[in-house]
Amino acid sequence: MNALLKLSSLIDGLNHRVGRMVMWLVLGAVIMSAGNAIVRKIFGTSSNALLEIQWYLFAAVFTLGAAYAFLENAHVRIDFISSRLSAKTRNVIDIVGILVFLLPFCYLVFTLSWPLTIQAYQTGEMSQNAGGLIRWPVYAVLPLGIALLTLQSLSELVKRIAFLSGAGPDALAHGGHSAEEDLAKEIAEHEAIEQKKQESK
Repeated sequence: MNALLKLSSLIDGLNHRVGRMVMWLVLGAVIMSAGNAIVRKIFGTSSNALLEIQWYLFAAVFTLGAAYAFLENAHVRIDFISSRLSAKTRNVIDIVGILVFLLPFCYLVFTLSWPLTIQAYQTGEMSQNAGGLIRWPVYAVLPLGIALLTLQSLSELVKRIAFLSGAGPDALAHGGHSAEEDLAKEIAEHEAIEQKKQESK
């Protein structure tokens, strides 16, 4: 288990670095979008290449950032249900979800997207829009993002099993809290402090 946890830590480190880099793509997409809008309004012209770079960046943010979101437990959960479950139950549900749904989904998407990427690269597929870009780079972010998500899924699987076997901490104990959960926690802490004050009088 220690060896698997070390491997999990390496995967986490990789996706943490990728996630931090992907954050800058958001800024790039915003600047590109604003630049396109300004040029179109002031000069009455536009560039299909610049517009396509904009959605290339947008696609990269979501596909390459998925693994980082999973690492940070920032993906969507049904909070009002999961918050009422025990830590053990939440981890068991995650293990089932990873094995039954997430890993098969990753396998399916990778096996479908990788041949399309190779084909687009070999044929030099171009955008059908005038002045558009070559297509294989944007195709490639999908299998690459799925590969990172697969690795992170295996890392999370190791961490869930380690927690259930008593060999590691609860990875679900950090992050992923909704605003409502944070507010409820703050209220509960405030009430506990007030109650202590009343008891001490």
